[in-house]
Amino acid sequence: MEKKLQATARLLEVMDTLRRECPWDREQTFDSLRNNTIEETYELVDAISDHNLEGIKEELGDLLLHVVFYSKLGDEEQAFDYADVANGVCDKLIYRHPHVYGGIHADTPEEVKANWEALKLRKKKRKSGTLGGVPRSLPAMVKAFRVGEKAASVGFDWEKKEDVWAKVREEMQEVECELERGDKELLAGEIGDLFFALINACRLYGIDPEAALERTNKKFIRRFNTIEQAAEQAGKSMSEMTLEEMEQIWQEAKKEE
Repeated sequence: MEKKLQATARLLEVMDTLRRECPWDREQTFDSLRNNTIEETYELVDAISDHNLEGIKEELGDLLLHVVFYSKLGDEEQAFDYADVANGVCDKLIYRHPHVYGGIHADTPEEVKANWEALKLRKKKRKSGTLGGVPRSLPAMVKAFRVGEKAASVGFDWEKKEDVWAKVREEMQEVECELERGDKELLAGEIGDLFFALINACRLYGIDPEAALERTNKKFIRRFNTIEQAAEQAGKSMSEMTLEEMEQIWQEAKKEE
């Protein structure tokens, strides 16, 4: 514990020094750091996806720097400081874990999650209701997943998870209808509905849609690179290859996976 306290104190001291003495750090604001924070978060996600523990450690440090930086800015505006941030999340965790710190019983992860959402909604008393806590800036896929989770937490869900496939088929049919009509705006709406239904299917079957799609992205990139390398070895560009040639290499790459 002493080592952790010393490391935290050192980081806070370094931040104070940089804010005083570094021209770049002195100029930063909440708004100027925002995009960098998003970038650092995605770099952490990349490291996690690669199961790169050294990378995770480094990216966590970068993200922690942003937490400390925002806390410093809050302190300068006499709004909050690092201690307020840390104590605030401690208070929140204790409140939302009554099965650990109180008399509530929760024996499964599902029961814990249900209690968490109920307490979260009760504490904040959101006028916007159950879905009000979903951040507006979330990527659309992540937002759709969270919206489905929150709706399900109050009972708005399919009775049986298998029923979701009827909804997927219904949305697919509506996409096909709009393809025939040729209205691009309506087609975009129906494709969005199809995406939403598929993301709900992922949720019901315990699949992370973001991770599933990224897995497919990597698979596509790997196979595409194989085609490109084959073209280079043949002394030509991909544009000079026929679709049949590319498909044959694609299938060969698929067999080798």
